[in-house]
Amino acid sequence: MSENIERIKCLIIGSGPAGYTAAIYAARADMKPVVYTGMEPGGQLTTTTEVDNFPGYPEGIDGPQMMVELQKQAERFGTDVRIGMVTKVELSDEVGGIHKAQIDNKTWVEARTVIISTGASAKYLGLPSEQRLRGGGVSACAVCDGFFYKGQDVAIVGGGDTACEEATYLAKICNKVTMLVRKGEMKASKAMQHRVENTENIDLRYHSEVDEVLGEQVVEGLRILNNQTNEKDEINITGLFIAIGHKPNTDIFKGFLDMDDVGYIITKPKTTNTNYPGVFACGDSQDKVYRQAITAAGTGCMSALDAERYLSSLETTERSEPQAALN
Repeated sequence: MSENIERIKCLIIGSGPAGYTAAIYAARADMKPVVYTGMEPGGQLTTTTEVDNFPGYPEGIDGPQMMVELQKQAERFGTDVRIGMVTKVELSDEVGGIHKAQIDNKTWVEARTVIISTGASAKYLGLPSEQRLRGGGVSACAVCDGFFYKGQDVAIVGGGDTACEEATYLAKICNKVTMLVRKGEMKASKAMQHRVENTENIDLRYHSEVDEVLGEQVVEGLRILNNQTNEKDEINITGLFIAIGHKPNTDIFKGFLDMDDVGYIITKPKTTNTNYPGVFACGDSQDKVYRQAITAAGTGCMSALDAERYLSSLETTERSEPQAALN
């Protein structure tokens, strides 16, 4: 490594509601945070056309515009927002240790604290028609976008607990929900399966896969393949929800931080502290339960406060050590 490595107080890896909220609080605490936006500046909300459930926007707000405003607010207090991706880290397990991060496989920065807000990416089916209509009726979050399909016919793909939960949520506000399960049984808990089976307006189809999402500008229908008989049929829908899981964007931290079997970072109860001192995780990188913009922002706030307290404790220790040596 070069000897001219930049050293900062607070490095925030990833943007989005968690990262920018952490930046706002860290900047106001004079921590001079540096944010590296990652591959998708603004996070998952940049793929959402309208956000209706974030407090403070009574008329709703366009997802990308909301991220622009959050970035401006963070910058207003002195946050240094940089386009770039952290591609490698070397974390110190010592209290007061310096953490190192490589940017775009080239330069390195050193930080006394690191806030991880890399989020998680929803898994999609990979169909060209699905990708083309993301934001035009294809969504990976029923709680976020289901309201826009009130009284309409929709479909959901998946067979786990999340898919069942989102299907029953949609059934309360939509006219009809067609639920497609690829196998001959669901992997959801029995309680969740019973809930789906006992909901009248959920049409549960096993051995069923999406063959094509129909529509030019917005979702207009679905062509469904029965993978046992190879028969295809079409239904008219206005919304398609994909509920086949998420993958946290945490691969570069493997070998350092404690994670669950999927890759979500494990934080200490009621904090954003990881198992490495001075390293904090917020947003969807550590939350596999709620995955909402507002909860991500909340943990972003927590991570900045935790980082500030950590730095304060170091400064107190550093001030007391010279005095102790004199005595």
